[in-house]
Order: sequence, then C-alpha cells, then structure tokens
Amino acid sequence: MKFTDGNWMIREGYQIHFPKTIHEMEQQNGAITLYAPCKYINHRGDTLDGPLLTIQLSSPIDDVIRVQTWHFKGEKAKYPNFDVLDEVNMINVEDKEDEISFSSGGLYLTLQKQDFALSFKNQNGKLTDADGKGLAWINGPEEKTYMRGQLKLGVGEHLYGLGERFTPFVKNGQTVDIWNKDGGTSSEQSYKNIPFFLSSKGYGVFVNHPEEVSFELGSETVSRTQFSVQGEYLDYYFINGPTPKEVVSRYTTLTGRPALPPAWSFGLWLSTSFTTDYNEETVNHFVDGMAERGIPLSVFHFDCFWMKEFEWSNFLWDRRNFPDPEGMLKRLKDKGLKICVWINPYIAQKSLLFDEGLKKGYLLKKPNGDVWQWDLWQAGMGIVDFTNPEASKWFQEKLKGLLEMGVDSFKTDFGERIPTDVVYFNGSDPNKMHNYYAYLYNDVVFDLLKQEKGEEEAIVFARSATAGGQKFPVHWGGDCDSTYDAMAESLRGGLSLTTSGFGYWSHDIGGFENTATPDVFKRWTAFGLLSSHSRFHGSSSYRVPWNFDEEAVDVARHFTKLKNSLMPYLYEQSVENSKTGIPVMRSMVLEFPEDPLCETLDRQYMLGDSLLVAPIFNEEGIGSFYLPKGKWTHLLTGEVVEGGTWLKQPYDYFSLPLFVRPNTILPIGMSEDTPVYEYVDSVTFKLYQIEDGVIIRKRLVEASGKEVGSIEVARKNNELLIHVEGLDKSYHVEVVGHTKVSPEQGTEQVKIKL
Repeated sequence: MKFTDGNWMIREGYQIHFPKTIHEMEQQNGAITLYAPCKYINHRGDTLDGPLLTIQLSSPIDDVIRVQTWHFKGEKAKYPNFDVLDEVNMINVEDKEDEISFSSGGLYLTLQKQDFALSFKNQNGKLTDADGKGLAWINGPEEKTYMRGQLKLGVGEHLYGLGERFTPFVKNGQTVDIWNKDGGTSSEQSYKNIPFFLSSKGYGVFVNHPEEVSFELGSETVSRTQFSVQGEYLDYYFINGPTPKEVVSRYTTLTGRPALPPAWSFGLWLSTSFTTDYNEETVNHFVDGMAERGIPLSVFHFDCFWMKEFEWSNFLWDRRNFPDPEGMLKRLKDKGLKICVWINPYIAQKSLLFDEGLKKGYLLKKPNGDVWQWDLWQAGMGIVDFTNPEASKWFQEKLKGLLEMGVDSFKTDFGERIPTDVVYFNGSDPNKMHNYYAYLYNDVVFDLLKQEKGEEEAIVFARSATAGGQKFPVHWGGDCDSTYDAMAESLRGGLSLTTSGFGYWSHDIGGFENTATPDVFKRWTAFGLLSSHSRFHGSSSYRVPWNFDEEAVDVARHFTKLKNSLMPYLYEQSVENSKTGIPVMRSMVLEFPEDPLCETLDRQYMLGDSLLVAPIFNEEGIGSFYLPKGKWTHLLTGEVVEGGTWLKQPYDYFSLPLFVRPNTILPIGMSEDTPVYEYVDSVTFKLYQIEDGVIIRKRLVEASGKEVGSIEVARKNNELLIHVEGLDKSYHVEVVGHTKVSPEQGTEQVKIKL
C-alpha cells in the first residue's frame, strides 16, 4: 500500500509517525524491548502526548532476528497465526552511549538511539539498513491505522519470491498484495501468496502476518523495500544467509520443512482433463494406449466430472459413467497405477452433503447466522469451516471412504476465493483466514493421507497455499494458456514459489486453457518431464500425446524414460530437501549466487544441484541459455561446453539444453519403466569433469527415502579414487568421455587412471 505522494508529500488523509529516538531499553526473557517516541524528547514536557512505539527484538534461531513493533497493544487478539517455530535463542546485546547492538549467530543489528535508524550486517558486511522511516505507525481515512516497515534497496540488489508469481521473476519495481486469488497464470494475481522475499545480497524477510500484507518493492520509494499491514502491530523476521540457500533453509526451519513425497509421485501423471466427456471406457483407452505405445505411466487422475454435475463436492462417483468404481479402481491398480481424484472444499446446494453440513453447522456462516452461499463455480455452494474440528473430521470421513475404495491421492483444488464477510466456528478473524484457509484445507487432507496411507505415502496435488504450505507437497501452477508465453510465465511462477520455500512444483503439460499446437506440446513435454512432478492435464481436450501427432508419442516416451532413470539422483535431492528445505527445482541465483549473470535468469533452472535445464520457448527450436563457469556436459549427447558464456543453438524435439555441472556424481538407475525400483541395484555412477584436488560425496538412498550408503570421489593428478560405503549391490562407474568399469559386487574402493 502506498502512503506518500511523490518524494516529499504524504497522501491526503494520512499521517505517518516515525520513531525519533530510543528513550529506554529493557532486557528480559531472551529479548530486548525498546521504547521509541515519535518526537524528540528535549525536556519532561515532551513526554506528554503523541505516539510511542514499542519495539521488541528477539531471535528464535541463530542468524534470525525477529522485529515486533506495536503502537497500541490493547487490540483484541486476532487469529489464526502462522505456525512458526517458537523458541528463545541466545542473543548478545551491547548498550553503548549512542547505539544498541544486537546479534544472533552471524547476524548483527545496530540501532541508533538518537535519530532512530537500524542497520543489519553479517560477516560479509552490511546487508541493508533503514533511516528513521524504517518503522512507522500510520493513521488514515475512516479511522484505519497501519504499521509499516522499510529497508533500503541497494544498487544492483535484486529481490525474489513472495509466492508463485507469474510477473517478472525479479520483483524490483513491483507492488504485491499478499491475497490469494483465482486469477490464472497471466495476471498479477496469485494462488499462492507467501509474505517472504529473498535478496540477492544474501538475506530474506518474512512478514509474520496471515492477513493481507502489501509490499512495495522499489515501487513507491525506488530505493526502498516496504511492507505494511492494517492495524497496530507489525511482526517480521530478518533472516541471514549469507547464501540464498541458507536463507531459504532458515526460513523453512521457521515455517516447516516439506514432507518427502513418495517415489511413485515423480513418475508421469495422466488426467481425464476437465470438461471432456469420459467414462471407464475412455479411461481404459487412455491407460491402455499409453502402455501400448510404451509410455510409462505412474498415476491416473480423475478430474471434476468423476462426480455428478451440480453436486461438487459430494465425493460420490457418478455411476452413470462409472457404474462399478470399486472394480474400476482395482482394475487400474492391477495395471500398476496409483489413483488421484479431484476435490475441493466447496459444497454445492444440490450435493447430499449440503443439508448434512447445514444441519451440523459445518459450513461458513454470515454474521446473521445464515450459511454463506453464492453461485460462482457451483450453484448455491457453501464452504467447509475447517476451524471446526468436527467439520474437519466430517470432511476427512468422506474422503476416507474413497481411500478405502482404492484412491491414493487427492488433487486439492481451489481454496482461494474465501469470503471475509463470514463468521468462523473458532472466532478466527476472516481477514486473517482468507489466505490461511488454504493451509488448513491442505493440512486436513494431508493429515488424513498420513493416517490412512502412512507418512511415506502422503501426497496432495494442491493449487492454493500460504506460508507453511510447503509442508504439504506437491503444488502445481494452476490455469495457464497453451502457448509459449504461458509456458514461460508458468516457469516464472514456479521459480518464485520454490524461492519461497516450496520444494516441489508442477504444471499442466501443454497448458490448461485451449489446446496447444503439436510444436508447443512437444516442447512443453520436455519441460514438464524435467520438472519435479509431471502431469498431462487440460481443460476442454484430452492431453494424450497421440492426439497431437505420432512424434509427440515418441517425445513423451523418451523423456518419461529419461526421468525414471534419473530417480536415484532426483530422490536423493528430495531427501536433501526434506532435511534442509533447499528446493529440488531451483532458480539459477539460488545455486550460483556469486555469478551476477544468474541473478535475472528466469527461462532456465537447476533440477537439483547438478542438472541445468533450459526449456525451449520458440517455434524455431532455438535454445538460448547461459552456462556458469566450468566445463559442462550435455546429458544426452556428451558434448562438453566451456561455461561462462551465453549460447544459442537449435535442438530437435528429443533434446534441449540439459547440462551436467562439472564435478558431479550422477547416479543413473537401471529402470526406465517405473520411478520406483531398487535405486542402488546395478546403479551407474557417472562422473563428470572431476577437477584435480576436488573431493565429492553423495548419499545413496532407496525408494523409501532411507539412506543406505554413500559414494566419495577424489581426483589427484590423473587418477580417480572412488570409495563406496554401505553398498552390497552390483554397480558401475563411468568416467564420462573416458571409461566405464564394473567392480565386483561389494567392492568398496576403485581406482581409475585417466
């Protein structure tokens, strides 16, 4: 929200009050509290009248400083609040004549007592600072009040994150309101709004407010980042790196690590699509058609019309099209498939569940006690009130019947258009619940899956989210068009989301709205199968590859098999994500923060720490991409390219810029036909451009996620020493471009002369 009129004026109707001085400091319970009047105190009379800001500084973990500021503390407490780590960490405070210093780990905050100012720095130097306007209480029209924070935006500093945003990847110059909306991928609106941004200077800011937070990122004052909330209180966490990965890791320490998705979820998903006609015969035609064409399929998804029209959601199969759903699901599972079905938290008036929910008080109500209803999406629909524990159990019980029938996962669609003119069962504030509803909704479904399927099998396919939603993977990018433009905007959204702490991300291969050309579909297929999760899905047409052309079938087979063979690598990266919060799909700046050319790249990404992927976004088939310094090897051709430069070159549909980073151990699995197999049995360790004096270590995991051993490679002069631990299976070692050896089973040490 903007409060000023240019550089000197304040907008009509607003008054902005800044702290002028720190009058007093108290230290207790692991925190310090500062009292900062909004005027200078020259004599005792100046202590009368006018606002006094109360500022509390604390640290939940090393390298994180929490800044809480109140004007009036007497506001009634409002809920919900984010589920943030609540610990008291040791802090160091130094009170000098002119300043107060506060440190946590390697993060330091200095506050000037007179002419209030604050400055954050780490071991690398100053990160950012703020003058007296860095904190403010603002009163505006209609007796509304606001709290605002500001930090300086340095020359050449870039900002990222704020959730899944389809606008430019670098957020400088943007105004962003954290408010979930169902706006598709081609607008400034977002399904997943996260009040967290990351700076290229190696710090992050998490604004701890579930309600609407307005960010002005160099868009009101061009040399400032700004965040504001309505009310009398502002709470934010300043997070040190110094690397971007460390910032994201600490942010997910605060808000929760992503769960480890089951290995089968990394395989190819196929959907019925949305408004298409389908029944069991159609489904079998799709599934059998994929098998006949040799395209490995892992999951089949039933979209909305598995339920009867006008009755979403009733969680009952439309038996006109599916007369024997139990038998159908068994027949599909006998073919080795997992099953996903579409759901949402809205209950149409025609649904059998509406009257039940109405009678039991499980639906959101208006202030006058009526059930809140409208006709958008479903006629007369109400919304489940997940703040009511009994309503949550009721919802879970309906879904439990589907799990008992053979369903394995749910596509948790919607959850964005949540009204604010409602009353919640537990008294939650509707403005705080608008975004937070997505968290509760996915938590309820994910919790059921953990209870019924086991923690290692739980996965949703979610659209809406807020901070902490990364704990319930996987998320997909929502409704995009079927064009190269939409493909690029989808990738920007995914990179923004994973930079905001989400480990996994997917998108509708070929686009959702309309129907892609065969050219776009084939390029998007390569992109989709080199994302963490991969799904063919659309709106008004079937997305089976043979509906595009025969070459699309070959492309789908090629990249599906490639992804399955990469599972020993991908799943190890996923285990790492569950431990550290570092995303599997990640922006270039996250992996190469020291390379300034990576700071603005939004048409390529790293899939894990070792594979660079640059999808093709044009009909000419030209790959345009940047390789950081070092010798990079194309995964499919073996071509070695010296990095530190931009490249443009053509690729056919069976290739794209897909390069392996130097000094990489890349485990390749024995199976191309399924994502679930013995990853350490007959695995081939491919070694890429190992440099002299370098030691590389990689953990080995099973499809259960269990770590079973490790491999370490060191090069000295022209000899490679390979040490394997915990592996009693047969394996192979290939020095790419040189030689391949197959040690005897159980061999722990291998030497290879180059």
